[in-house]
Amino acid sequence: MLDAKSTWKGDIMTYEEVSDYCMAKTGAFVDTPFGPFPICYKVRNRIFLEWYPEGKLTLRCEPVLADYYRRSYPGVVIVGYHCPDRQKPYKNTVYLDRGLEERLIWDMIDISYEEAVKRLTKQDRNKLLDLERKELGL
Repeated sequence: MLDAKSTWKGDIMTYEEVSDYCMAKTGAFVDTPFGPFPICYKVRNRIFLEWYPEGKLTLRCEPVLADYYRRSYPGVVIVGYHCPDRQKPYKNTVYLDRGLEERLIWDMIDISYEEAVKRLTKQDRNKLLDLERKELGL
């Protein structure tokens, strides 16, 4: 896989920090279905984060909240980059070098993961729950 750390030297968060945070989520894995970029973080068959080398993330979001973020942080949070029209209400792209608080970015990643899990089939959600129980030793 391409060494993403050499392509982004953000002062807010690094590729490694974002990657570690995503990979700590139950069932998360890395995939590159579109070529070397974006680097996609998935849960089962759902992408919850797309990493672009210039330091931007595309994340899932509930449409009303997505619109709120875009209005509250114009030019920092925009309609999902390179998304089909039908997905645009559900995705935002966040620029990491434009002053957004780190905590808000982590929260957006959490929301994106939760939105991806909601869209899994019941069977896949149950498999994920079983995996989480194993990870917790239950």
